[in-house]
Amino acid sequence: MKIIVPMAGIGSRLRPHTLTIPKPLTKIAGKPIVQRLVEDIVKVVKQSVEEIAFVIGPTFPKDTEEKLIEIAKSLGAKGSVFIQDEALGTAHAIQCAKDALNGPCVVAFADTLFKADFKIDENADGSVWVKQVDNPSAYGVVKLKDNIITDFVEKPTEFVSNLAIIGIYYFKKGEILRDEIQYLLDHDIKEKGEYQLTNALENMKQKGLKFVPGEVSAWMDCGNKEITVETNKRVLQFAHMEGENLVSPDVVLENSKIVEPCYIGKNVILKDTVIGPNVSLGEGSEVIDSAISNSLIQSNVLIKNASLDHAMIGNHVHFDGDFTSVSLGDYSILN
Repeated sequence: MKIIVPMAGIGSRLRPHTLTIPKPLTKIAGKPIVQRLVEDIVKVVKQSVEEIAFVIGPTFPKDTEEKLIEIAKSLGAKGSVFIQDEALGTAHAIQCAKDALNGPCVVAFADTLFKADFKIDENADGSVWVKQVDNPSAYGVVKLKDNIITDFVEKPTEFVSNLAIIGIYYFKKGEILRDEIQYLLDHDIKEKGEYQLTNALENMKQKGLKFVPGEVSAWMDCGNKEITVETNKRVLQFAHMEGENLVSPDVVLENSKIVEPCYIGKNVILKDTVIGPNVSLGEGSEVIDSAISNSLIQSNVLIKNASLDHAMIGNHVHFDGDFTSVSLGDYSILN
């Protein structure tokens, strides 16, 4: 089994946080988004993962490749990194990792997290992870008959289905997908100016390949600040229900309280402060005379005299102010 992770987008909706760190490496409850994604996929497929191939952008920081290879290594897999020089669509992004597209493959776009409990249907040619949504016109959707996908429809203007494609796919033979995408590229077949994966899937279906849905119980996006803070909250709640302890044992509490669920990293000092619920606070941080809830805060942060709720704060930030739902990128100072 191989996992292909296209993650070359610049994450403009999550700025200023993505000005210094690629969105998939932004930490949620102490782990990068992309790490949580591949860990969850490994749990679901229940197969040995041989290789994890990441597709990144040309302007990503120099240490990105090293971090991604380490994530793959932590799951017992070989890590490979490919570069998508130009944003030309979902199919083009996948094809950048064509050397890894053979045998059983999962393709997962690194801007979403999920919870699921199902087995891959080995008798089908592929699976498409889906979730029921209230507004299907904003998504690619699938139509079903007898639990077989009959149509792939990109952002339908009229209702055809409420099963949205969440951006995770299984292919029994990755080389077939590779060849179909190459056909799109060779013949310059685009939709809305880009090479779309749904076009390759439709071609595969018309040639007789059978795809089945893999429905997820929870689908968590990491698009903008508000949604990412909400995703952090839900990940913490899932971890708490599963009995995980995400609070480092070396946290220094001085007249302070932690209200679960929370992630608290190493070497954190809390003075006259209430943290939680639903807060992630990265390592090396200090919080004084503050109350923080429902917030995502990264590492090496100093916070004083604050009352924060639904805030998102980057690394190496100094904050001392009256604002509540702030969004501060790395190395910011607000007094």
